[in-house]
Amino acid sequence: MFSKLRSLIFKIDPETAHNLAIKSLRLNLTPNLKDENKDDPMFKTKLFGKEIDNPIGMAAGFDKNAEVYNSLFKLGFGFVEVGTVTPFKQYGNPKPRVFRLVEDEALINRLGFNNLGSESVSNRIRSNLNKGLLGINIGPNKDSDDRLNDYLIGLRTFHDIADYITINISSPNTENLRSFHDETKFDELMNLVKEEKIKLKSKIPIVVKISPDISDEQIEALSKILLEHKVSAIIVSNTTAGNRGKLNNILKHQKGGLSGKPLEEKANKLISKFYRLLKNKIEIIGVGGVDSGESAHRKFLAGASYVQLYTGMVFQGPNIVGKIKKELKEILITDGIGNFREIIGKKQPN
Repeated sequence: MFSKLRSLIFKIDPETAHNLAIKSLRLNLTPNLKDENKDDPMFKTKLFGKEIDNPIGMAAGFDKNAEVYNSLFKLGFGFVEVGTVTPFKQYGNPKPRVFRLVEDEALINRLGFNNLGSESVSNRIRSNLNKGLLGINIGPNKDSDDRLNDYLIGLRTFHDIADYITINISSPNTENLRSFHDETKFDELMNLVKEEKIKLKSKIPIVVKISPDISDEQIEALSKILLEHKVSAIIVSNTTAGNRGKLNNILKHQKGGLSGKPLEEKANKLISKFYRLLKNKIEIIGVGGVDSGESAHRKFLAGASYVQLYTGMVFQGPNIVGKIKKELKEILITDGIGNFREIIGKKQPN
């Protein structure tokens, strides 16, 4: 079905197409999807102590305002992350701000944390209990005078309704946000988050979303702080401000974060570096170019225990989870492996 509609969908502005997808999911207008591996024990796992059907998650950015997370669980996702949510409502950057690079199977976006704000999103989640494992991605407002406090507002707002909270320090579309990758600033942020959790008497798992555009020195410094603060997981990685040289589409020089297939190799190398340093003490959620069983397999080989996607669904359609599981199962059976977790970190990219 999607293959027949794709050419029509791709004639629509990408942000408009996304809004239509959200509306159709909200109205339950999605097709009945065939997933022959729906309950296959090969994919069952745990995330933050909770059982999930598979390790394939929806990344933040798709369901920014927590409108359709339960519909995404119906599409087969093992976990869903909503947001990024800021303390106060903000429009984001001027339009147009999303660009579809069809030849490259990629998107460029410069949305800028457009969302309805923490109070609105919190009220929506509290009135529509999640039917699966739900993460909430938080960040600061663009014009905030105290970005550190913005993260604490997010933590206070969502700690009792989320299964985990992601600290987003990695978007290229909010000016100077990535400065939190600085060792001193990151340590200060993690200390404040730790102190706030103690005040709240909360055991909410904390996840950090990492930029792909960091140096080896930053990777080592961040790993040390992540271990010191016993962070539950990291998401590797967000969109990249680089990687434009080999793109074919004429829109390749648009400002913003690049996601999709061109990010895959860079993200996998970063996963591998963190995996070696974190030594299985912190879970890794791999993002970037996940659109098939083979791409998910490469993420697991690099050291990720779970994967997330967003751009992959734009190009592959709503049945992408079933497609990935089917292809991944064929790979595992061929290799004589009974569970996907047996391959994690076995063969990391150079």
